[in-house]
This record gives sequence, C-alpha cells and structure tokens, in this order.
Amino acid sequence: MKLFKMTALALSLLVFAGCGEKEKKEEKESVKIGTQKTEKKVDESKINIGITGNDLMQYNTKEIKVKAGQEVTLTLRHIGQMDVQVMGHNFVLLKPGTEIPAFGIAANEAGPEKGYIPNDGADVIAHTDMIGGGQSTSITFMAPERGTYDFICSFPGHSGIMKGKFIVE
Repeated sequence: MKLFKMTALALSLLVFAGCGEKEKKEEKESVKIGTQKTEKKVDESKINIGITGNDLMQYNTKEIKVKAGQEVTLTLRHIGQMDVQVMGHNFVLLKPGTEIPAFGIAANEAGPEKGYIPNDGADVIAHTDMIGGGQSTSITFMAPERGTYDFICSFPGHSGIMKGKFIVE
C-alpha cells in the first residue's frame, strides 16, 4: 500500500509539473503575436532637407543631392548666437554659369533691404530669407534639371567660404 501511495504521489507531481511547463510555453508563443513588420511608403516626389549655418561661417554640408523634378523643402537653421546684422545666413541656389565672386560683390551692393539678392534674383533658382542666430527659415521649390549647381550664403563676405554643390540626379 505504501508503494501504491508513493507511485500515485510521484505521478501526481509529474502531471502537475507538466501543466506548469505547458503554460510557460503558451506564454512564449503569445509574445510573438503582432510582430509582423509593415513597410512605410516613401513619397519620392518630395524631399525635406535640413542644413545649418553657424557663427564660424560654415554650413554643415558641402553637398546636397536630389532628383530632377522633386519638390524640395529646404530648412536652414542658424545654430549660432550672433544677430542677423552681424552674422546673417541664407541659402541661395545659383543658376548655372553664375560667377560666385561677382555674385557676392553684387549681393553686397544690393544690401540688406533686398536680402543680399542682387538683380531681383535674376541669377537665382531659389533662396531663403536671411536669418540670425537661433532662427530658422524654409523654402519649397522644384528641383531643376539634372546637373550640378552652386549654393552659397550671400551675406557680405560669406560666399567665399559658405558654399557647396547642389547635385540633381
């Protein structure tokens, strides 16, 4: 009789222990629910670009790449602290063949009243407003045809340093 009780107790413990493992296994399986990944659709007809300018007369990039015909929204942030009259920055995308030194001289002559954009923007594809430390500005325009274009800051004396290539693929 003692053997029968021990056997019954052992079997009961095995059954009871086995039930606990099954519950743990089921919990692990429930964690897997909802892990299916979904792909985000990207609108390639539009692109957002952010660049910065600082008090050392530097953009954070020398090259921007976009695709022909894309709608470009460019946001310029001035991460410095100096006022717009002392260390103003803008983004000016120049038309092909525009000489940067000559444009810089003409921009200086145009003055702050015209946002340092000479000839009513005849040599410009797009430009932002002039901003000072802590400010930001945006512009939206259509990317021009394929090619490599120059971009500069037209604040007096900046175009020799603050410049880069706008590459349209």
